[in-house]
Amino acid sequence: MFTFMQIKIYRGKFIAYAVFVVFIGLALGALTCAVLLDQWVGNSRNEAAGAYARVENALQNDSDRIEAFMQRVYSNSGLVTDIRCFLGNNAEGYLTSRLQNSHYNRPLASFPDDIKSFLSNGGKGDITQISLHTEQEGNVVSFDSNGNTSFQFRLPNTDETFRETIEQGFVYRKKFSDPNQISRQLGEFRFLVSSDRIFKTVQNYHLDEAAAVSPSGDVYLIAGRGGATEELVRRAVADGRTHGFLSTGVVDRAYFVIFSSTEFDYRFVSIVDLAPLIGQKANVLLIVFLIVLAAMISVLLLIVYNLREDANFLRRIIISIGRVKTADFTLVHPSRYRRNEYGMIARELDDMIHQLDRHIRTNYLLKLKQQDTEMKALQHQINPHFLYNTLEVIRSSALVNSADYTSDAIATLGALYRDIVKNENIIPLGSELDLLLKYLKIMEFKYPERFCYQFNVETALLALPTVKFWLQPLAENFFVHGFNPESEYNLLIVNGWEEEGRFVLEIADNGNKISEERLSEIRNKLARGDDDSSGSIGLRNVYTRLHFFYGGGFSMKIDNNEEAGVKISVILSKEAANDVQAIDRR
Repeated sequence: MFTFMQIKIYRGKFIAYAVFVVFIGLALGALTCAVLLDQWVGNSRNEAAGAYARVENALQNDSDRIEAFMQRVYSNSGLVTDIRCFLGNNAEGYLTSRLQNSHYNRPLASFPDDIKSFLSNGGKGDITQISLHTEQEGNVVSFDSNGNTSFQFRLPNTDETFRETIEQGFVYRKKFSDPNQISRQLGEFRFLVSSDRIFKTVQNYHLDEAAAVSPSGDVYLIAGRGGATEELVRRAVADGRTHGFLSTGVVDRAYFVIFSSTEFDYRFVSIVDLAPLIGQKANVLLIVFLIVLAAMISVLLLIVYNLREDANFLRRIIISIGRVKTADFTLVHPSRYRRNEYGMIARELDDMIHQLDRHIRTNYLLKLKQQDTEMKALQHQINPHFLYNTLEVIRSSALVNSADYTSDAIATLGALYRDIVKNENIIPLGSELDLLLKYLKIMEFKYPERFCYQFNVETALLALPTVKFWLQPLAENFFVHGFNPESEYNLLIVNGWEEEGRFVLEIADNGNKISEERLSEIRNKLARGDDDSSGSIGLRNVYTRLHFFYGGGFSMKIDNNEEAGVKISVILSKEAANDVQAIDRR
C-alpha cells in the first residue's frame, strides 16, 4: 500500500500532507472542544443568571409586600394603636395596653396576628422575623418553619438577635411615624427576610458552586464544597471583575461570574470548576476525538490512495521510457488511466511505443534488409576478385613447385572459401582474424620466406560482432601496393586494444608509403562516400560495409608510418559495439 514511499518526491509529499492533516485535525479538534467548553460555561452562566433573577424577584416581592403592609398599617387606626402598644412594652404591658384601648363595639386589632397572616403567610413565607425598635431597645415577633409564633420583648438594639448578617438574611428598615404628625417618628420596623428560605428557591437550578456575599464580606454558601468554595468566592470577589477564570492548580481553572444587586446590597457569585465539568462531559469529548480521528484517517487514506495511483503511473512512465531506451517495444496489457496529467502522459507514452513498434516493423526492418542486401552485393564484388587472384597464385606456384606443395595451397584455399560462403554474415572478430590468417598462409605460397606477420589483439575484442571478410582486402592492399618481392623483411602487424569508451584495431605494414596528395584524396573520398570506380574497390568496400554495420560509432583513419609503410586504424565506440551485440542477441 505504501510502495509510493520508495519514491523520494512522493515520500516528501506524504510527510507534508500528513503533518498538515494532523495539524488541521488537532486545530479543529481543539477548536471544537473550546467551542463546546465555552457553550458549557455559557450554560452554567445562564443558570447562574436565572438563579440570580429568581432571588431578585423573590426579594422584590418581599419588598413589595412590606410596602403594602406599611400602607395597611397607616390606613388602619386600630392596627396603629396596637403597634404603639407593642412598641417599648414588655409582654405584660403590651397586653394591658391592648385591653385599655379596646372597645366593646369594635373588633380588637392584633399586630402580631396581622403580620403573620399578611407578611409571613402563616409563618411559611420568606419573612421570618419582624422587630419594632425604639432608640434603645426592640420587641421581636418570630415565625418558625411550622408557623409557630414567638416573642421577645425589650431586647437591647445591640443584642445578637439584631445583628445583620447575610447568614441570617436581608433586613428591610421602615420608619414608624405618628399618623397624625408624619414628621414625628415613633419607632422603626425591621423586617428580616431569611436567606435560607430565599436561596432555597434556586435549588432546582444546576449550580456547581454558588454563594451570596454581603458588603462586609460575609459569605452565605448556596451550593458547593464548604470552605473550598468560600475561598474561591472570596478570591472571585477580590478579583474585581464581573467574570473570568481563576487558577485552582497547575493547569486547573475555575470560571466565575458575579451579579451585583444595587437595590438589596449583595453580590451573587457562581463558580464552575472546569476539571469536574470536563469529567462530566468526557463522553462528548471522546466522541469529538473519535470523529476528528476518523476524519484524519479518512483524509490520510484518500491521500495515500491518490499518491499511490500517481506513483504507479509515474513508475509506468519511467518503465515505458526505459523500454524505449532499450528498444523493447513489446506490447503490454494497457493499464487503467486516470484523468490527470500522469494518466495522459502514460497513455501517450504507450501510444508512442505502439507507433514506434509499427514504424520499426514497416520501415526500419526493411532498411536493415536493404543494407544487408547491399552488404552481400559488396561482398560478392570481393569474392570473384579474390578468387581470381588466389587462383593466379596457385597457378604460378604450380609451375615452379612440386605437386605436394600445390596440394597444400589448394587445401588452404578450399578451407578459406568454405568459411567465406557460409550463411553467417555476422561473425565474431576472432573468427574474422582466423580468415585473415588463412589468407596470409595462402600468400606464403606465393612469397615464401619473403614476409612475416604478427597478431597482437586483446581478448576483449575477440567477441565483438563484425561483418565477414573485411580484413582480407586491407591485407591485400599491402601485397598489391606496398609489398617488395625482393626483400625478406616485409612485415604485416595487426594490433587490437581497448581504451576508455572505444575499441581500436590497427593494421600496419612496412611497405611503400602513400603520397600525401594521394592520401588526402583517399580520405576525402571515404568521407564523402564517393563511389568512383577508378579508386580501390577493396578499401571503399570495407569502409562502406563497416559503416553500414556499426553506424555513427565507427570511424577509419589512414596514415603513413613514420619510417615506412601504411597504418589503417578502425575505431569503434563501446556504445555502438553494445548496440550491435544487443541486436545480434535478438
